Amino acid sequence: MPKVVLPPWAEEPDPVHPVLGSGNGPYRYLLMSDPGGLTQFGAFLEELPPGSRSGHRHWHEEEDEMILMLAGEVVLVEDVETVLRPGDVAAWPAGLAIGHRLDNRTEVPARYLVIGTRNTRDRVHYTDHDLITEKDGPARRHLRRDGTPCSGCAREVIR
Repeated sequence: MPKVVLPPWAEEPDPVHPVLGSGNGPYRYLLMSDPGGLTQFGAFLEELPPGSRSGHRHWHEEEDEMILMLAGEVVLVEDVETVLRPGDVAAWPAGLAIGHRLDNRTEVPARYLVIGTRNTRDRVHYTDHDLITEKDGPARRHLRRDGTPCSGCAREVIR
């Protein structure tokens, strides 16, 4: 196969989660798997500017995730916090109930490679919120942890 021609970096000023809203700050990403024709896993570069977070703490029932730090420094926020620097790898196998996100608390951008499976169906648990998102293809259904339908249920942080 010939060399993959990548699109330009995509900029997200402050993505809005359909239930949790915004507030993670800007980031940018470069999708590599789709231009390469890959369908079984996703791969992209992500860059977090100073003060941004990768999202809300979460874990997947059906999808593996991993990152490889390339530049800068982030704090991996799980039940404990761990600093990640270039060359460090973090991985979350499907079903591992450890909510995670990355925070850039430095003064320089942080860049990392993200690789994850692409299952049609998944359940995503949001560790700090009363929220589970069920994914079925492009459809999403938001539920409380007890399985009841969610209508704005997750905005309050669980302590």
